[in-house]
Amino acid sequence: MDKRMNFLFAFIVVGLLVFGSAASAVAGKNTDNKWNDDENKNTGNAYSNKEIKNVIVMVPDGCDQDIQTLARWYSGEELQLDSMYTGMVSTYMANSVITGSAAAGTAFATGEKTTVRFVSVGPRTDDLLTTLDAEDMAEPYVPLATVLEGAKLEGKATGLVATSEISHATPAVFAAHVDDRGNYHDIIEQMVYNDVDVVFAGGKTFLSESWRADGEDLIAALDEKGYQFVETEDEMMDLGSGKVWGMFAETSMSPEMDREDTEEPSIADMTSKAIEILSQDQEGFFLMVEGSQVDWAGHANNATYMVTDFLAFDEAVEAAVDFAEEDGHTLVLVFPDHNTGGMTIGTNGQGYTDLTVEELLETLDESGEIGWTSGGHTGGDVPLWSYGPNRPIGLFDNTEMATYVADAFGFELDDVSDELFVDVEEAFPGMWEIDTTDAANPVLVITYEEKVAELPVNKDVMTIDDGEEIDLEGVVVYAPKADDGNGKIFIPQDAVDALKEKQTKKENMKK
Repeated sequence: MDKRMNFLFAFIVVGLLVFGSAASAVAGKNTDNKWNDDENKNTGNAYSNKEIKNVIVMVPDGCDQDIQTLARWYSGEELQLDSMYTGMVSTYMANSVITGSAAAGTAFATGEKTTVRFVSVGPRTDDLLTTLDAEDMAEPYVPLATVLEGAKLEGKATGLVATSEISHATPAVFAAHVDDRGNYHDIIEQMVYNDVDVVFAGGKTFLSESWRADGEDLIAALDEKGYQFVETEDEMMDLGSGKVWGMFAETSMSPEMDREDTEEPSIADMTSKAIEILSQDQEGFFLMVEGSQVDWAGHANNATYMVTDFLAFDEAVEAAVDFAEEDGHTLVLVFPDHNTGGMTIGTNGQGYTDLTVEELLETLDESGEIGWTSGGHTGGDVPLWSYGPNRPIGLFDNTEMATYVADAFGFELDDVSDELFVDVEEAFPGMWEIDTTDAANPVLVITYEEKVAELPVNKDVMTIDDGEEIDLEGVVVYAPKADDGNGKIFIPQDAVDALKEKQTKKENMKK
């Protein structure tokens, strides 16, 4: 959907203020970014005639423009993001004006509003905001297709990069479907079996059989699926091609200010390596990169932690834009999921008209010149930065970020949901049950005519009674709270087609 004309005037006014303040702050610093030259500044879609082959979505979790301003003062240089401002993004979720990360991520991954803590499933409807109508919302608790899953069906390579655990809310929403972001067991199992090509983050613990309630060794599962598995910066940098999971910490990765004492790669290096590998796919790629700990620093009201992680994220943006500039067919979209902490430069009780740069920075977390309004999230709009063909300009809802990506790649998210999430009761009414003999590893059993098929929940494989295994386009998702608590289970359409085709062939052989 195109809001460029509606918001062009507002963008020009705000954009001139932003670019002007950036220029004064860096006192004439030169940049090679083509959007800063006189010919292209503020033109927005000068390259709109180019096909978009790749999309890179980048999320500095939990911030707004104040951290951008502080980062510029802190570094003494213009940021990559300074030349990319193109609008704003609204952030509210289905049941609150102030969003949570899982609900916000679901919005820009699926194009649908959902409830706090929900990961790419439809919202509950008993506590919706009064401005929302239940009839316009997705069905409660049912899985919602993501732009990553849609890109995969289009034949594109896919990747996820984060400095948190990979099963944390923002990366999780692109490749998992559960009604509680804390359900790491199901989240990371779905992510393993959703066949994301490149994964770089922390969270090795959650793959281990000793931690998992189901006793499954997901690292071994990745090996069986043909993935390389790396754990250090050097191992990652040695990669040349192929599918890979890089788990660089047992849980979350280190804050940027502590990273030098580790063997962990920077978020910029993870981004560059992910792009290097994914760009070898001739059909193109989708990549999501999250600067996860900008948000954690906001929760802690720690300005040094926040600004150093934001600057590391800005270097990752630079790596993405460098590729996009050379490639010419890559759209880079950058936006926070929400603001965290409500940081301001200046606070009650402090003088402000004589504040020097040195006074601001020398005692960043002790001077009292940095204000905080919250230890949690805030509900304001967040900035949108972008680069590349047809980059969006104006005010957008966070759900529109998903439809923007889907439109760029030429698919409809509803069509992807139809392809990946078929209600098994509609496809095989009364012909199925869930085998919970092993409660930690439930299995869907379908008895169709003379065929019996077994589909483990959270996995992408179907075994038919003759022993044949069929790889599926998506994972089997169990939604126990759907249908007013009666539960629903969803399977990919290719599982339905394969089972019915097998039965048809068997019947034809008897004739």
